[in-house]
Amino acid sequence: MRPVNLIPAEQRRGEQAPLRTGALVYLVVGACVAVLVGVTAMVLMGNKIGDRESEVTKLEREDAALAVKAQKLASYTQFRLLSEQRVQTVSSLADSRFDWERVMRELSLVLPSDVWLVNLSATAAPGVSAGGAGGSSGGSLRASAPGPALELSGCASGQQAVAGFVTSLKDIDGVTRVGVESSEVAGEESGAGVSAGGDSGSGEGGEDCRTRDFIAKFALVVAFDAAPVPVTSTEEAPAPPAEEAESSTTSAETEG
Repeated sequence: MRPVNLIPAEQRRGEQAPLRTGALVYLVVGACVAVLVGVTAMVLMGNKIGDRESEVTKLEREDAALAVKAQKLASYTQFRLLSEQRVQTVSSLADSRFDWERVMRELSLVLPSDVWLVNLSATAAPGVSAGGAGGSSGGSLRASAPGPALELSGCASGQQAVAGFVTSLKDIDGVTRVGVESSEVAGEESGAGVSAGGDSGSGEGGEDCRTRDFIAKFALVVAFDAAPVPVTSTEEAPAPPAEEAESSTTSAETEG
């Protein structure tokens, strides 16, 4: 037999039960869900924007505080730069400064008892005035030394004493060469004295200290070629050959 459902159609349940209200209910529910999702998204986006704005405000405050702090520390930065500049200036001056006090002290130690000086001139470069002090007028040997040099004139008890004094001068720290401008004994004719790269004659001193026939009057140039050349020097003369100092010393010893 074929089963027959005796329940009225409007009271039936299950898959075969017809829809009472149709698809309108589902459309309304979907719209409500969409509205809920949109509102939730807007709330979340608003919260996120608020957090970003708070973070921007915080960063602006920190930036302003750091700017004020940097402005307060600007004076220290300027002082540091000024300090570094001063240190560089002092270092440059110290490097270019020549220690004449040490040279004079060592000269007094190596000066023999049989040698006495009449004039002494210490200059940092050729052509530099020695402040009106006496001394040589700057011969060819002084012009050939671009850096500091001593110009000495005086007398000694003979040519052998002059040669010994030349050797002693080489013991001064920093001396690279010693040149003999002239060295003459009283009674010798002009040009007969020892000369090395300079004018011969009675020497550069303004007074004749030769009170005996055996006394020799000399004019020497002590060069410090290894010392830094002062910035004030306008031109640099070429250094003479190394053999010049040796030849001057040998000539002085031979004459003695």
